[in-house]
Amino acid sequence: MSEIKDILLKYKTIAMIGVSKDPAKPSTIVMKYMQKYGFKVIPVNPRAKGEKILGEEVFDKITDIKEPVEIVDVFRPSNEVYGIAEEAVKIGAKVLWLQLGIRDEDSKKLMEKNDIYYVENKCTKMEYQKFFLKKRQAFPVLSD
Repeated sequence: MSEIKDILLKYKTIAMIGVSKDPAKPSTIVMKYMQKYGFKVIPVNPRAKGEKILGEEVFDKITDIKEPVEIVDVFRPSNEVYGIAEEAVKIGAKVLWLQLGIRDEDSKKLMEKNDIYYVENKCTKMEYQKFFLKKRQAFPVLSD
């Protein structure tokens, strides 16, 4: 069994960094999809702090979230990842997940040092479909 499949089976609370209020943005599409399949997704976006996206309160940063976060899912440029990785360690996250096109070698080393799973350049929605729905759809299709 793959590590990614294990992660998606075991961990159900996601802090999604960089979610937009725009329903057409990939981050919002992924958030809606993951919610549909039973994940609690907490949006993190300083510009929308205190508002709601897809029914969930938006936080400024992951350290402001009051409940335990298992997966920190990042829709931000690679050069912003290390600060997020440090916060992921601080809150005791189990996984740092970087979306398509996002990588950071220093963050990877930090996660390894703290025994936190590190996933880079992969989409949570596409990986979920691949392992649990046996589909490989082109992003950003949201249908079943």
